[in-house]
Amino acid sequence: MSEMINESKEAKKAVENDEIKPCADMSPIMLNKKYGTVIFLVRHGQSIGNAKGEFLGHTDKDLSALGYIQAKRTGDLLADERIDVIYSSDLIRAKNTAVPHAELRGMDIITSENFREIYAGIWEGMKLEDILKDYGDEFINGWRANFGNYTIPGGESVKDAGNRFFRAVIDVAKENVGKHVLITAHAAVIRSFWGIITNTSQDDLAVAYQYPDNASVSVLYFDGEKLIPGEYSHSAHLADIQK
Repeated sequence: MSEMINESKEAKKAVENDEIKPCADMSPIMLNKKYGTVIFLVRHGQSIGNAKGEFLGHTDKDLSALGYIQAKRTGDLLADERIDVIYSSDLIRAKNTAVPHAELRGMDIITSENFREIYAGIWEGMKLEDILKDYGDEFINGWRANFGNYTIPGGESVKDAGNRFFRAVIDVAKENVGKHVLITAHAAVIRSFWGIITNTSQDDLAVAYQYPDNASVSVLYFDGEKLIPGEYSHSAHLADIQK
Protein backbone atom coordinates (compact mmCIF):
# COMPACT_ATOMS: atom_id res chain seq x y z
CA MET A 1 0.00 0.00 0.00
CA SER A 2 1.29 3.46 -0.85
CA GLU A 3 2.07 5.99 1.85
CA MET A 4 2.67 9.73 1.79
CA ILE A 5 6.25 10.72 0.97
CA ASN A 6 7.92 13.74 2.61
CA GLU A 7 4.73 14.75 4.39
CA SER A 8 5.55 17.59 6.78
CA LYS A 9 4.28 17.97 10.35
CA GLU A 10 2.55 21.15 9.20
CA ALA A 11 0.72 19.21 6.47
CA LYS A 12 -0.36 16.46 8.87
CA LYS A 13 -1.71 19.01 11.35
CA ALA A 14 -3.56 20.87 8.57
CA VAL A 15 -5.28 17.67 7.40
CA GLU A 16 -6.23 16.75 10.96
CA ASN A 17 -7.72 20.21 11.56
CA ASP A 18 -9.68 20.07 8.31
CA GLU A 19 -11.29 16.79 9.30
CA ILE A 20 -13.26 18.52 12.08
CA LYS A 21 -14.48 21.35 9.86
CA PRO A 22 -17.61 21.23 7.70
CA CYS A 23 -16.76 20.43 4.11
CA ALA A 24 -18.11 21.97 0.94
CA ASP A 25 -20.43 20.07 -1.42
CA MET A 26 -19.48 16.39 -1.17
CA SER A 27 -22.30 15.16 -3.41
CA PRO A 28 -21.21 12.20 -5.57
CA ILE A 29 -20.14 12.91 -9.11
CA MET A 30 -22.82 11.79 -11.56
CA LEU A 31 -21.45 9.19 -13.97
CA ASN A 32 -22.76 8.17 -17.37
CA LYS A 33 -23.80 4.55 -16.78
CA LYS A 34 -23.65 3.85 -20.50
CA TYR A 35 -19.90 3.24 -20.33
CA GLY A 36 -18.15 0.46 -18.45
CA THR A 37 -14.69 2.02 -18.54
CA VAL A 38 -14.48 5.16 -16.42
CA ILE A 39 -11.40 7.33 -15.85
CA PHE A 40 -11.19 9.82 -12.98
CA LEU A 41 -8.52 12.34 -13.90
CA VAL A 42 -7.35 14.30 -10.85
CA ARG A 43 -5.07 17.32 -10.89
CA HIS A 44 -2.62 17.36 -7.98
CA GLY A 45 -3.39 19.48 -4.94
CA GLN A 46 -1.69 22.82 -4.43
CA SER A 47 2.06 22.27 -4.64
CA ILE A 48 4.79 24.18 -2.85
CA GLY A 49 5.55 25.64 -6.27
CA ASN A 50 1.95 26.79 -6.72
CA ALA A 51 2.03 28.40 -3.27
CA LYS A 52 5.31 30.20 -4.00
CA GLY A 53 4.36 31.26 -7.53
CA GLU A 54 6.87 29.01 -9.27
CA PHE A 55 6.63 27.32 -12.68
CA LEU A 56 7.52 23.74 -11.79
CA GLY A 57 7.13 21.68 -14.95
CA HIS A 58 9.25 18.59 -14.20
CA THR A 59 10.77 20.23 -11.11
CA ASP A 60 9.85 17.83 -8.32
CA LYS A 61 8.37 19.60 -5.29
CA ASP A 62 5.82 18.26 -2.84
CA LEU A 63 2.32 19.40 -1.99
CA SER A 64 1.83 22.36 0.32
CA ALA A 65 -0.09 21.96 3.57
CA LEU A 66 -3.20 23.15 1.71
CA GLY A 67 -2.42 20.68 -1.06
CA TYR A 68 -2.53 17.80 1.41
CA ILE A 69 -5.94 18.97 2.63
CA GLN A 70 -7.18 19.20 -0.96
CA ALA A 71 -5.87 15.73 -1.76
CA LYS A 72 -7.62 14.30 1.30
CA ARG A 73 -10.87 16.05 0.35
CA THR A 74 -10.78 14.54 -3.12
CA GLY A 75 -10.09 11.15 -1.60
CA ASP A 76 -13.16 11.61 0.60
CA LEU A 77 -15.25 12.70 -2.40
CA LEU A 78 -14.44 9.51 -4.28
CA ALA A 79 -14.37 7.24 -1.22
CA ASP A 80 -17.54 5.41 -2.24
CA GLU A 81 -16.67 5.21 -5.92
CA ARG A 82 -15.42 1.97 -7.36
CA ILE A 83 -11.77 2.34 -8.33
CA ASP A 84 -9.95 -0.73 -9.65
CA VAL A 85 -6.50 0.68 -10.42
CA ILE A 86 -4.59 3.88 -9.62
CA TYR A 87 -2.01 5.56 -11.83
CA SER A 88 0.00 8.72 -11.27
CA SER A 89 2.67 10.93 -12.69
CA ASP A 90 5.95 10.00 -11.03
CA LEU A 91 6.35 13.55 -9.67
CA ILE A 92 5.79 13.73 -5.92
CA ARG A 93 3.00 16.33 -5.97
CA ALA A 94 0.88 14.05 -8.16
CA LYS A 95 1.80 10.83 -6.39
CA ASN A 96 0.94 12.24 -2.95
CA THR A 97 -2.42 13.38 -4.36
CA ALA A 98 -3.12 9.74 -5.25
CA VAL A 99 -2.14 8.41 -1.83
CA PRO A 100 -5.47 9.06 -0.01
CA HIS A 101 -7.29 7.03 -2.69
CA ALA A 102 -4.75 4.21 -2.39
CA GLU A 103 -4.81 4.17 1.41
CA LEU A 104 -8.61 3.94 1.50
CA ARG A 105 -8.49 0.84 -0.68
CA GLY A 106 -5.19 -0.78 0.29
CA MET A 107 -3.98 -0.34 -3.29
CA ASP A 108 -0.65 0.44 -4.93
CA ILE A 109 0.00 3.41 -7.22
CA ILE A 110 1.45 2.75 -10.66
CA THR A 111 3.65 5.71 -11.63
CA SER A 112 4.77 6.81 -15.07
CA GLU A 113 6.76 9.75 -16.40
CA ASN A 114 4.32 9.81 -19.34
CA PHE A 115 1.80 11.47 -17.00
CA ARG A 116 4.23 14.25 -16.04
CA GLU A 117 3.56 17.94 -16.46
CA ILE A 118 4.81 19.73 -19.56
CA TYR A 119 8.59 20.14 -19.56
CA ALA A 120 9.17 23.85 -18.95
CA GLY A 121 12.63 24.24 -20.46
CA ILE A 122 14.36 27.43 -19.31
CA TRP A 123 11.33 28.25 -17.14
CA GLU A 124 11.80 25.15 -14.97
CA GLY A 125 11.52 26.17 -11.32
CA MET A 126 11.46 29.89 -12.08
CA LYS A 127 9.27 32.28 -10.13
CA LEU A 128 6.44 33.66 -12.25
CA GLU A 129 7.51 37.20 -11.41
CA ASP A 130 10.93 36.49 -12.94
CA ILE A 131 9.40 34.87 -16.02
CA LEU A 132 7.24 37.96 -16.49
CA LYS A 133 10.29 40.18 -16.02
CA ASP A 134 12.57 38.31 -18.44
CA TYR A 135 10.07 36.70 -20.84
CA GLY A 136 6.96 38.81 -20.34
CA ASP A 137 5.86 39.06 -23.97
CA GLU A 138 6.25 35.33 -24.58
CA PHE A 139 4.48 34.42 -21.36
CA ILE A 140 1.50 36.75 -21.88
CA ASN A 141 1.07 36.55 -25.65
CA GLY A 142 2.31 33.00 -26.06
CA TRP A 143 1.73 30.84 -23.01
CA ARG A 144 -1.44 32.61 -21.90
CA ALA A 145 -3.06 34.00 -25.05
CA ASN A 146 -1.97 31.29 -27.51
CA PHE A 147 -1.70 28.33 -25.15
CA GLY A 148 -2.57 25.63 -27.66
CA ASN A 149 0.16 26.58 -30.11
CA TYR A 150 2.90 27.53 -27.69
CA THR A 151 6.31 25.92 -27.16
CA ILE A 152 8.15 26.88 -23.99
CA PRO A 153 11.71 28.08 -24.80
CA GLY A 154 13.97 25.04 -24.54
CA GLY A 155 11.01 22.95 -23.45
CA GLU A 156 8.03 20.99 -24.68
CA SER A 157 5.22 22.27 -26.87
CA VAL A 158 1.70 22.25 -25.46
CA LYS A 159 0.60 20.10 -28.40
CA ASP A 160 3.35 17.52 -27.87
CA ALA A 161 2.70 17.38 -24.12
CA GLY A 162 -1.02 16.85 -24.73
CA ASN A 163 -0.34 14.10 -27.27
CA ARG A 164 2.11 12.40 -24.89
CA PHE A 165 -0.51 12.43 -22.19
CA PHE A 166 -3.25 11.28 -24.60
CA ARG A 167 -1.21 8.26 -25.67
CA ALA A 168 -0.58 7.33 -22.04
CA VAL A 169 -4.25 7.62 -21.11
CA ILE A 170 -5.55 5.63 -24.06
CA ASP A 171 -2.97 2.90 -23.38
CA VAL A 172 -4.25 2.69 -19.80
CA ALA A 173 -7.85 2.62 -21.03
CA LYS A 174 -7.12 -0.26 -23.41
CA GLU A 175 -5.37 -2.19 -20.64
CA ASN A 176 -8.28 -1.68 -18.24
CA VAL A 177 -11.44 -2.17 -20.28
CA GLY A 178 -14.47 -2.41 -18.03
CA LYS A 179 -12.61 -0.97 -15.03
CA HIS A 180 -12.76 2.29 -13.12
CA VAL A 181 -9.36 3.99 -13.25
CA LEU A 182 -7.93 6.93 -11.32
CA ILE A 183 -5.04 8.99 -12.70
CA THR A 184 -3.39 11.88 -10.86
CA ALA A 185 -1.55 14.37 -13.02
CA HIS A 186 -0.99 18.07 -13.81
CA ALA A 187 -2.76 21.18 -15.05
CA ALA A 188 -1.22 21.96 -18.43
CA VAL A 189 -1.22 18.39 -19.74
CA ILE A 190 -4.79 17.80 -18.57
CA ARG A 191 -5.89 21.04 -20.25
CA SER A 192 -4.15 20.16 -23.52
CA PHE A 193 -5.41 16.57 -23.38
CA TRP A 194 -8.98 17.78 -22.85
CA GLY A 195 -8.69 19.81 -26.02
CA ILE A 196 -7.75 16.65 -27.90
CA ILE A 197 -10.65 14.52 -26.68
CA THR A 198 -13.16 17.35 -27.27
CA ASN A 199 -11.79 18.03 -30.78
CA THR A 200 -10.95 21.60 -29.82
CA SER A 201 -8.53 23.28 -32.22
CA GLN A 202 -5.15 24.38 -30.92
CA ASP A 203 -6.12 27.95 -31.89
CA ASP A 204 -9.17 27.86 -29.61
CA LEU A 205 -7.74 25.98 -26.65
CA ALA A 206 -6.70 29.08 -24.70
CA VAL A 207 -10.30 30.29 -24.44
CA ALA A 208 -12.18 26.98 -24.59
CA TYR A 209 -10.78 25.49 -21.36
CA GLN A 210 -9.07 26.97 -18.34
CA TYR A 211 -6.64 25.01 -16.20
CA PRO A 212 -8.38 22.42 -14.02
CA ASP A 213 -8.48 23.45 -10.37
CA ASN A 214 -6.04 21.95 -7.90
CA ALA A 215 -7.34 18.54 -6.73
CA SER A 216 -10.31 18.77 -9.11
CA VAL A 217 -11.75 15.67 -10.77
CA SER A 218 -12.38 15.40 -14.50
CA VAL A 219 -14.28 12.36 -15.75
CA LEU A 220 -13.97 10.60 -19.09
CA TYR A 221 -15.03 7.29 -20.54
CA PHE A 222 -13.69 4.71 -22.99
CA ASP A 223 -16.01 2.92 -25.42
CA GLY A 224 -13.40 0.43 -26.61
CA GLU A 225 -12.18 2.70 -29.40
CA LYS A 226 -12.12 6.31 -28.28
CA LEU A 227 -12.10 8.48 -25.17
CA ILE A 228 -15.34 10.32 -24.43
CA PRO A 229 -15.23 13.50 -22.31
CA GLY A 230 -17.53 13.86 -19.32
CA GLU A 231 -17.32 16.49 -16.59
CA TYR A 232 -14.28 18.78 -16.54
CA SER A 233 -12.64 20.11 -13.37
CA HIS A 234 -15.26 19.18 -10.77
CA SER A 235 -14.22 21.07 -7.61
CA ALA A 236 -17.39 21.73 -5.60
CA HIS A 237 -15.90 19.73 -2.72
CA LEU A 238 -13.08 22.28 -2.48
CA ALA A 239 -15.10 25.50 -2.66
CA ASP A 240 -14.21 26.66 0.84
CA ILE A 241 -10.47 26.01 0.54
CA GLN A 242 -9.59 26.86 -3.07
CA LYS A 243 -6.86 29.39 -3.77
